[in-house]
Amino acid sequence: MAVQRRETGCELARARRAAGAVLAGLLFASACTSPGDSARDTAAQEIRATLDRRATAVLNHDPAGYLAVLAPKAAALRAAQRAELANLADVPLKSWSYDVKTVTPHGTGRATADVDLRYRIKGYDRAPVSAARTLELARDGADGRWYIAADRPAEGAAGQLWQQGDVQVVRGSHSLVLGVGRSDAELRRIAGTADRAVPAVSAAWPESWVRRVVVLVPDSVEDMAGLLGSPEASYRGIAAVTTGEVGGSGRAPGAADRVIVNPQAYAMLGAFGQQIVLTHETTHVATRVRTSPATPVWLSEGFADWVAYRDESRPAGLVAPELAEAVRGGELPAELPVDADFGFGGAAGKLARAYEGGWMACELIEDRWGEEKLIAFYKAVGGHPGRDGAVEQALHTVLGTTPQEFTASWRDYLAARLG
Repeated sequence: MAVQRRETGCELARARRAAGAVLAGLLFASACTSPGDSARDTAAQEIRATLDRRATAVLNHDPAGYLAVLAPKAAALRAAQRAELANLADVPLKSWSYDVKTVTPHGTGRATADVDLRYRIKGYDRAPVSAARTLELARDGADGRWYIAADRPAEGAAGQLWQQGDVQVVRGSHSLVLGVGRSDAELRRIAGTADRAVPAVSAAWPESWVRRVVVLVPDSVEDMAGLLGSPEASYRGIAAVTTGEVGGSGRAPGAADRVIVNPQAYAMLGAFGQQIVLTHETTHVATRVRTSPATPVWLSEGFADWVAYRDESRPAGLVAPELAEAVRGGELPAELPVDADFGFGGAAGKLARAYEGGWMACELIEDRWGEEKLIAFYKAVGGHPGRDGAVEQALHTVLGTTPQEFTASWRDYLAARLG
């Protein structure tokens, strides 16, 4: 016993440190498994189970099962959700699921969940479309289950076509057209135009892609803006957009794009213009895997226009009338268009000149270096780890030139073809 009591100062210090470490570990473990966190995890698991039941009901076209996960007293929500499920009836869904991101409790039996709805259309989507949603949920005291009390797009997120009305479905040979409030004849004409766009894009873009396109045709420009989560004023003169282009590039490879048509602006175009528009937008779908934040807009939009006009023999001045007028008036651009020049909310003439300038840059590359080099240049820029240096490196490694030399050649090209 006497020997056990004769501990040195170092031994006592080590013992105290060890005891402290054990105590800290116990406290940390207690914090990690606090009642609040445990309750939140349990709620998240139960909410996932509710959403799994909802997803199964969607895929089975089961109205009773779909409504069974809604709060019984939420009459307006139940009516709206019943209509949404009916609107989806003809859409060929392959998958439908929910990914619960966060759950925020609000006292006893109430919670908010941020979730991603993920769905795929059979035969068209290699990867799911993702839509951010915010759900309000309430726990029923009788059965202990969570029920959905409100369902809305997350802040800044877009709505879905089936929330706008009954979805009409037209199948083409290479396309699926989904419309709301449009005539069957109109949707069939759009499908025919999209069917011609897909092989034209495949002939110009040699890489593998899904070789099918999904086109959404809402009833108005206001509804179009709702599908994009943006102000309608941005799209009044725009005939169509591709969802992957909104807010910049850089989506995951294989992501499912949608071409969204502005029915009013699209209808003002002739058959030739409509074909150019859908071929342009389909090019964005095909090239998405090679388009990244490193790709400047002049290249992604210019390449899409190059594909759309590739088999046309129209003079450059007819394809690029705004830029031609500027060049003939002595206003030769000093530099290639910057991303800000492509903003939909700007002046129409400036936007047109930006698109035309990007197209002429791609025309220059094809004329001087050939189609294979143009495609290699596009892939090299998109494959760069970031925007800085992407174009410069691709100009050097693929085309053997510099930004200064290329810009000077582009200006000379504009003067020669448009002057």
